Amino acid sequence: MNKKLEQLDQKIAEAQLGGGQKRIAAQHHKGKLTARERIYFLLDAGSFEEIGMLVTHRCDDFGMQEQIVLGDGVVTGYGTIHGRLVYVFAQDFTVFGGSLSETHAEKICKIMDLAVKNGAPVIGLNDSGGARIQEGVNSLGGYADIFYRNVRSSGVVPQISAIMGPCAGGAVYSPAMTDFTIMVEHTSYMFVTGPNVVKTVTNEEVTSEELGGAHTHATKSGVTHLTGVNELDCIEKIKRLLSYIPQNCEEKTPRLDFPLGDELRPQLTDLIPENANQPYDMREVIAGIVDEDSFFEIHEEWAENIVVGFARLAGRSIGIVGNQPISLAGVLDVNSSRKGARFVRFCDCFNIPLLVLEDVPGFLPGTDQEWNGIIVNGAKLLYAFSEATVPRVTVITRKAYGGAYDVMNSKHIGADMNFAWPTAEIAVMGAKGASEIIFKKEIESAADPVAMLAEKEREYQATFANPYRAAQRGFIDEVIDPKDTRRKLIKAFAMLENKVVDRPRRKHGNIPL
Repeated sequence: MNKKLEQLDQKIAEAQLGGGQKRIAAQHHKGKLTARERIYFLLDAGSFEEIGMLVTHRCDDFGMQEQIVLGDGVVTGYGTIHGRLVYVFAQDFTVFGGSLSETHAEKICKIMDLAVKNGAPVIGLNDSGGARIQEGVNSLGGYADIFYRNVRSSGVVPQISAIMGPCAGGAVYSPAMTDFTIMVEHTSYMFVTGPNVVKTVTNEEVTSEELGGAHTHATKSGVTHLTGVNELDCIEKIKRLLSYIPQNCEEKTPRLDFPLGDELRPQLTDLIPENANQPYDMREVIAGIVDEDSFFEIHEEWAENIVVGFARLAGRSIGIVGNQPISLAGVLDVNSSRKGARFVRFCDCFNIPLLVLEDVPGFLPGTDQEWNGIIVNGAKLLYAFSEATVPRVTVITRKAYGGAYDVMNSKHIGADMNFAWPTAEIAVMGAKGASEIIFKKEIESAADPVAMLAEKEREYQATFANPYRAAQRGFIDEVIDPKDTRRKLIKAFAMLENKVVDRPRRKHGNIPL
């Protein structure tokens, strides 16, 4: 243990002397940092100003009056990241296990209030054993005070939660209501009830890692949006995430200087396979469109049949939603609909333009999907796109079938610009299924039903499996050469930069939750 602390001290000293947090290789550090060390690595050097350092708890029960610690288990304050103001709290597990007391909660609430008043993000570094049992209802009330502010802050300022240790019981609901949750592999976990309670109630044997570790929530539940291999990696991901989003709902997305040049991308021309049933990686399409190495994927390991994330296009931050043909052929299902809807709503909250890359054969059929509510979950994505007022542009690369065509940011639900590649297929359903229904009698009465079906498939494809009928009706604004996609998108988003939408007056909508 002492050796680890010595190594950490040496690394901190190197960062101070060398003036560069980046000199510390995140992948080589596997231990847990203290609350103040986490803030040190998160914020710009010398920018942190602490608030409430001398606060102590008010509990006199169970001998607590003899255990007074300044700060009461949480470090709160403000500083800057890349020169931009942020508010931060870091729970200190070395003080009463980081448990939340009445005054601990008051400190967190104070910086949340300041963040809303001053229009700056809130970052929570969570490492807590939960409510402080000795304080009873006072600690529970403290959690509720935080939850209420999470909701009041939602859509006003970005809220980011880093889980850097235990997060159990009521403590999980605050991160769940924030915009992004980031977990550290092997040292953090989240669950409502722990392994011991699970064993008592259901007789299941499960470890904390299996029940609520970073990998579990990144792949099975979707609770965490990002994971870090260690705490320094987690902190770097927070910084990168913030670089794509504005300070508050009144600002536009950050923009970097970008000299325009030859924006043609020939590598996109041959990306779509000739066989319509052969998959390809939508990330390759994204890489061919956005600024080099700018794509930052969110929820990478969950609901992999849809890809969401941030990128830059000619220096401007955008949000991307794309069907993923290499996973379940890119169909929409319960989880991908929820994933996409959540991301779209965040982008709309904070004025981040949306690019939709569409290759969707429809919704996933089956009893599992129907019984788990594909109807209401698919409607979430439809609702999210329909209510979004940010600039919205769609590129149909290949399939756009059935109701999924409507849902994926079609012209009919308010998309601003819709492009299609020549390989686009826009129809109610695939050629084979459609032919079997439309030409059923002819196929059954034919001397060779198989040959007749093949002939009718070709007929249907020639009529519908292209983007030109939709373009004739104005549902597609332009059929473009794939290599021109980046150039067209840069111009489209520039044209839409000052978009304004007047919505009907109402308290709020009723999304099908």
